[in-house]
Amino acid sequence: MNFLAHIYLSGDDEGIILGNFMADSIKGKKYLKYPPDIQKGILLHRAIDSYTDAHPLVRQSARRLRENYRHYSGVIVDILYDHFLAKNWNFYHEQPLTDFVDDFYCLLRDNFELLPIRVKRMMPYMIADNWLVSYASIKGISKILSQMNVRTQNKSRMNFAVVELEEYYDEFEEEFTNFFADLIAYSQNKLKEL
Repeated sequence: MNFLAHIYLSGDDEGIILGNFMADSIKGKKYLKYPPDIQKGILLHRAIDSYTDAHPLVRQSARRLRENYRHYSGVIVDILYDHFLAKNWNFYHEQPLTDFVDDFYCLLRDNFELLPIRVKRMMPYMIADNWLVSYASIKGISKILSQMNVRTQNKSRMNFAVVELEEYYDEFEEEFTNFFADLIAYSQNKLKEL
């Protein structure tokens, strides 16, 4: 899953939210240098990624993209799934998406010193372009995919994945909806374990 889903699946604990968001920048056992709630968020993130990668519906979505995008297909699915979460946000959360995202950006600013350098560098762009809210539109997802393509030095060709998104929109959305119900239940149980 991508940023919005990881934040959403963290619940209300700010430390868990921070840890889950920044986990990709924390390798191996380096998570142990953070406070316990942030550690839980990092571990939750890792568990969510493992669960997601192995889920049959996610694999089904990725197969639709594999021929054109090879090993980038999983990354693209993560981004597309965040689109469906943002688009259908009112179904999943009572707080409007814009307010939820504004609260998250405030949390990042208030805890800037805890963030890994990679996240500190990305954060101003994320906030300025309001990535998380932009996920709700195909135009916003197209921009994110284009930025990701640039990060891969145009090797991924992710910027073209909007074609498949539009062509198989209903299929992707149905796969996301069914998968996300499973992921919510899994994440809630994992949080209790941690």
